[in-house]
Amino acid sequence: MAAHRKPRPSPLGRPAARTAATLALASAATATLFEGSGHADPAGPGRTPAQVRTEVDRLYQEAEVATERYNGAKERADAARVSYDRLRDEAARRTERLNTARQSLGAVAAAQYRSGGLDPAVQLALTSNPEDYLERAALAQKAGDRQAAAVTAVRREIAGLAQLRAESTDRLTTLRGHEAELRRQKAAVLDKLAAARRLLARLTAEERARYEAAVAARTAPANAGSSGTSGTAAGGGATVRADRSSGDRSTVTGPGATPGAASAPATGRASAAIAFARAQLGKPYVWGATGPSAYDCSGLTQAAWRAAGISLPRTTYTQINAGRRVSRSELAPGDLVFFYSGISHVGLYIGGGQMIHAPRPGAPVRVAPIDEMPFAGATRVA
Repeated sequence: MAAHRKPRPSPLGRPAARTAATLALASAATATLFEGSGHADPAGPGRTPAQVRTEVDRLYQEAEVATERYNGAKERADAARVSYDRLRDEAARRTERLNTARQSLGAVAAAQYRSGGLDPAVQLALTSNPEDYLERAALAQKAGDRQAAAVTAVRREIAGLAQLRAESTDRLTTLRGHEAELRRQKAAVLDKLAAARRLLARLTAEERARYEAAVAARTAPANAGSSGTSGTAAGGGATVRADRSSGDRSTVTGPGATPGAASAPATGRASAAIAFARAQLGKPYVWGATGPSAYDCSGLTQAAWRAAGISLPRTTYTQINAGRRVSRSELAPGDLVFFYSGISHVGLYIGGGQMIHAPRPGAPVRVAPIDEMPFAGATRVA
């Protein structure tokens, strides 16, 4: 009897069971995919605050690289959009001129039709007064000249309009490419910042306090405890010595100063740029921001030097080429100081081994030592 027993249907043969199994397999595959992707939570169990700080710093630095790429893509997209709009406006003007030229040509053709468009020799044979003929011939010649000019104008406008439309199409393609890059870089920034937030959220309140204390200790200026006439910069806890003779507050001294850093107080445009940057102390870092209420690193330096009458490009990797390169030992107040091998961060040097910069999300514009990041170069704008 066992040989004639019908085989039991497989659980996967039933629709409900098949659906459940398929969902289970899909969920497992999705979990495996995201565990190995850039979207996986970077926080692992048992991380120390120091390890968390290292990982968060890495994520913020990668976010800043993406931010500068975003800034560059935005600058290119804005330029392409302006150029595209200019071409469209020019095409509209050309179209209006073409319509006017066509109307003029139509008027000449209508006049010829009304006059019968007779050959001048026939008109001479039919007229009884040679003087009348000569006058009409002169008018006909003028009419012919106007017609030829009108035809030339129409042809010129048609050719120019076709060229403008071709250029507009190319520029629109370029614009869409820049906008696509803008979206990609924005997504990269948001992904890195979200990963950093998830990592910090894994910390207990006590671990978070230790982490914040470690960050604050690392970014504190080297001369925070120096004596003398001083003031505390908002957001950075920096102590800045006032220069009594000039009234300038840009000279900072202390044991963290680098060779050449104890330079003379900033003057002229450099002093104006530093004064502007000081007025921004305490304002938040917002990626892609250029002021006046928030800044990213290159947005701050661009705004500071704009206040001094000098226009800088938008990104760190273009700002480094906006002036004369100087060595670290030659640094003077007002110089732009750059960090990391990819030139992804910039600050405004104020002397004494210190700079004003917009560090990262959660850290406002502040005074900090240039030693807190890998130094990559410096540029003197003026």
